Amino acid sequence: MELGLVSFVESTPLADSGKVLSPEERLRNLMEEIELADQLGLDVFGIGEHHRPDYVSSAPAVIMAAAAARTKNIRLSSAVTVLSSDDPVRVYQQFATVDLLSGGRVEIMVGRGSFIESFPLFGYDLHDYDELFEEKLELLLEIIRNEKVTWSGKHRPAIPGLGVYPRAKQERLPVWIAVGGTPESAVRAGRLGLPMAIAIIGGLPERFSVFAELHRRAAEQAGHPRPPLSINSHGFIADTSQEAMDIAYPAFKYQMDRIGRERGWPPMTREQFEASCTLRGANFVGSPQQVIDKILYQYEIFGHDRFTLQITVGSMPHDKVMRAIELFGTEVAPVVRKEVARKRSGGSA
Repeated sequence: MELGLVSFVESTPLADSGKVLSPEERLRNLMEEIELADQLGLDVFGIGEHHRPDYVSSAPAVIMAAAAARTKNIRLSSAVTVLSSDDPVRVYQQFATVDLLSGGRVEIMVGRGSFIESFPLFGYDLHDYDELFEEKLELLLEIIRNEKVTWSGKHRPAIPGLGVYPRAKQERLPVWIAVGGTPESAVRAGRLGLPMAIAIIGGLPERFSVFAELHRRAAEQAGHPRPPLSINSHGFIADTSQEAMDIAYPAFKYQMDRIGRERGWPPMTREQFEASCTLRGANFVGSPQQVIDKILYQYEIFGHDRFTLQITVGSMPHDKVMRAIELFGTEVAPVVRKEVARKRSGGSA
């Protein structure tokens, strides 16, 4: 199993001091986080795209280019690129450029986005949400397949046999589709033979198993080999469960309550948070052993190929974040990889 991290590059008050880091300092910290993940042998680091004051990540490809120059092995991904409100030609050009800079370590994870700010910002109608994504995904895949593109659609000017440059180092730049709770999205990913990432940030994770099954079945029916599946979740790791809870809860609460006020959710309580961190809950907050147990528990449900953890849901002290990454790379990853390999080979304990 591949293991990695995701960041939305949050810019929110630190719980202990109320201080908000400057964008420059937050990005410097992020580079250290990505460098450490690379040094520890983690497989992937994803950067989300958001156009809000509480995140410093409106341009993931630029951040990934900086990370490419400071890392050697880790794969770099968006998480996600909001394709519905972007231009697939520019998306390909930007990510192909980062692919060249990184020596072929780039992926594009596309999605429709969990926020809507990018639609009015770039002049798109939110009512065209689904149609925009479908059409732009079609164009992006066509660009990846062909150097010269002939294409026409409803929401973008036609391309009459023009070349798109530069070409990526990887012959086929990998594209993942991220889904939240829409069965049609899982079916589409499978029908296209594309890997899928399921974002599980609430509720009981086993309820999402239907999306994994729809994805696999659609791929099989379309004649594709089984495409990879990733589970993406919120979490935090510390040396003890109590420390992990105490560090993570104030940051999680601040950010989730902020979003909740926009969407009509009630404020998060400590009891609700701790319940979400139990074995069957959505959040991976705890000691290394608790996180190991939870990853392996979900592996029995999904049989997934990748797991990524967003450990900064709201702002946390940088030294604690670095320690969480260290624990993930040195204590969690080796055990999970060994156990999943054993299970896949049919071995016994």
